[in-house]
Amino acid sequence: MRIGILTGGGDVPGLNPCIKSVVNRVVDDGHEVIGIRRGWAGLLECQPGDPDSVAACTVALDPARVRTIDRTGGTTLHTSRTNPSRVKPDELPEFLARRSPAEDGAVDCTAHVLDVLSALGIDALIPIGGDDTLSYALRMDTEGVPVVAIPKTMDNDVHGTDYCIGFSTAITRSVQFIHDLRTSAGSHERLAVVELFGRYSGETSLIAAYLAGVDRAIISEVPFDPDRLAELLMGDKGRNPSSYAMVTISEGATVEGGQLHLTGDEDAYGHRKLGGIGAVTGELLKTRTGQGIVAQQVGYLMRSGRPDSLDLMVATNYAVMAADLAVEGSRGRMVALRSGTYTNVPISETEEGARRVDVDALYDREAYRPKVRHVGGKPMFLY
Repeated sequence: MRIGILTGGGDVPGLNPCIKSVVNRVVDDGHEVIGIRRGWAGLLECQPGDPDSVAACTVALDPARVRTIDRTGGTTLHTSRTNPSRVKPDELPEFLARRSPAEDGAVDCTAHVLDVLSALGIDALIPIGGDDTLSYALRMDTEGVPVVAIPKTMDNDVHGTDYCIGFSTAITRSVQFIHDLRTSAGSHERLAVVELFGRYSGETSLIAAYLAGVDRAIISEVPFDPDRLAELLMGDKGRNPSSYAMVTISEGATVEGGQLHLTGDEDAYGHRKLGGIGAVTGELLKTRTGQGIVAQQVGYLMRSGRPDSLDLMVATNYAVMAADLAVEGSRGRMVALRSGTYTNVPISETEEGARRVDVDALYDREAYRPKVRHVGGKPMFLY
């Protein structure tokens, strides 16, 4: 068999170990692995009749080539947020520029992607990504391509699995940075606002605050009242012998009656860039309290560097499972963790949309903080 593998969306720690483990497992059984560069963009931009184009968009992977890639973060295959079913006319490769857009102005290049997969002789495809990347993997499945998907996102918000590669390291990093930031917040007796990646899910803010013992946590699922938050934080500061207080905030959080803090144009999946709500909240708190503010956007540091041991283990085991399924001829599946057990589920489960925090079970809406009283029967990562 010839198996294609790609990584799409944001990079996270654990992707390289996952790629390496797929290669070692597949090649050991006498099969081939073709790495597709830059996610779905590699298939969109590939011109099969042009050897230079094929070389730019793909790479043959063997144990020698991937021997050391697991020692670093990111993805050796590179990544993109390309959606071949919705390509803007001005972003089409030159050789596809004559294709006509649909009513929404985008061009569906799926037929070209299928032609590329056929020309490359790819018998099965292993895409590694979050809900956006896997939504196009589902499209590939409906088009008859044998797909075995691997869930990856530091937001941990893909339906069908309790865990996505990248989440543990993101939380580990966040807790570390929060504790490091305490020294400055305490030294200057300030209110500290820590903005965390997570898009429309508040899980990173909730769990990081829970594990780091942060005073308050603002999550995407619950709009907040700046006056109420200021009052709570001033109370926290007054009770702290070091005279400071901290709050984590999801990048997708909103003020009551306000809008998401978005910038830039929509990407291929209809998303604009989130971020900046932490600085806005800091200014709101400063106006209401007169206190000095430390506003820190952790951002890409959450997803940078090497994976922690949990992400390393899950990435490796997901890879072995996905490789086994692909070699066995399974199709339309996604590897997953459920109730602490490795399994696989229909990739169609990702259609349910991004997963959200169970607010009633895990969050105090009035106090703006985690409310974890009983963990019996809950998934390990509390969503």
